[in-house]
Amino acid sequence: MIISTMRLTGVAAACAILSVNAYAQDSSLTNPSISAVLDGYYQNTERPMAERVEGFGLGHTELAMSANIDDMFFGKLTAMIEMHDGETELGLEEAFIQTLAMPYGLSMRAGRFLSDIGYLNNQHVHTDSFSERPAAYRAFLGSHYFDDGLRLSYVAPTDLYWTMGAEAFKGDDMRATDEHGEREYEPIGVYTAFTKIGGDAGVNGSWQAGLSYLRNENGRLTAEEHEHEDELEVLSDEHVHSAQYTGENTYVADFVYKWAPNGNYKYQHLTLSGEYFRVTDFEPLEEDHEEHEDHDDHHESNDYQQGWYVSGVYQLSPHWSAGLRYGQVDALSMHDDHFDEQQLKETEVSLAWHHSHFSTVRLQYTNQQGTNFDGFEDDNVITLQYVMTLGAHSAHQF
Repeated sequence: MIISTMRLTGVAAACAILSVNAYAQDSSLTNPSISAVLDGYYQNTERPMAERVEGFGLGHTELAMSANIDDMFFGKLTAMIEMHDGETELGLEEAFIQTLAMPYGLSMRAGRFLSDIGYLNNQHVHTDSFSERPAAYRAFLGSHYFDDGLRLSYVAPTDLYWTMGAEAFKGDDMRATDEHGEREYEPIGVYTAFTKIGGDAGVNGSWQAGLSYLRNENGRLTAEEHEHEDELEVLSDEHVHSAQYTGENTYVADFVYKWAPNGNYKYQHLTLSGEYFRVTDFEPLEEDHEEHEDHDDHHESNDYQQGWYVSGVYQLSPHWSAGLRYGQVDALSMHDDHFDEQQLKETEVSLAWHHSHFSTVRLQYTNQQGTNFDGFEDDNVITLQYVMTLGAHSAHQF
């Protein structure tokens, strides 16, 4: 009996030593990465569907913590602090677990996380080269779309990088507005599918192209029973992370090309990127469109809404970068028994100083031209912004 007890004690001690050694070899199991991103700004006026308001303010300030949970799972938590309607709001942008050891190139993510549709959406906004996301993102994805759900993705064993995946989300921020509170929303409202492929283009360049599809079960509008002026007031009260224009089907195509001498991005590089969005099937199902064909001469243009942008960012040296971006949104706003066309064009120039990889000061000029776009007129926007990172800073995505 004494010998058996001694053997059990020895086995337990050996297991404890092995466990301690395992944790010592992977420091992230006991020392999680903790970081904070400080985003402050001054802006001379407001922009449509944007997070930043006129005057001084806080932008997308983050506090993040991540670590390997064990040899099978990784976890991350990202809290965000933002200003909305003069009040400070605290929210969760990410709270997810990710598998680390699934076979055949598969992986799963569950919880709250950024959707992998498009090019920019799966990247944190503080990594952007401009102070706001393109107008198409603000209109159709609420700036950047994160939600509670599940993702299954696959990386193919090919010479070129090729990944694909599918997601299912709750979809609260993608719901079309229900003015009368009588609508029954689907509890799982959003499904996505995406694929991305990329590779090298010689010694100096690399590229990636992607196609994405988003199915929004709650994306169709409901019949209007109020005046147009009331509609504008409701739109302005919505939270900035909610999609302003929805539909059942959203299609996204994206492309990015990066160039750097001998592939060394540290000192000098150029990034060219662009995305195109098309949103369809947004009209109320109960509306008799044939009845209004003669009444609304814009009826033939009501088949889809669209948005796109093209961007070029050149890092001249380790400390300076300059960017130029043009974007456009063609949206439709329901007014009684017909739709009004709206168009927003934005031309943006950005100059940024990077003292290090952790600090950026940016000066940006935006010329916005809005044709009856949510009440916004043509304007010139000047933004002075700082983005500072404290603590661990993970590598940026491609």
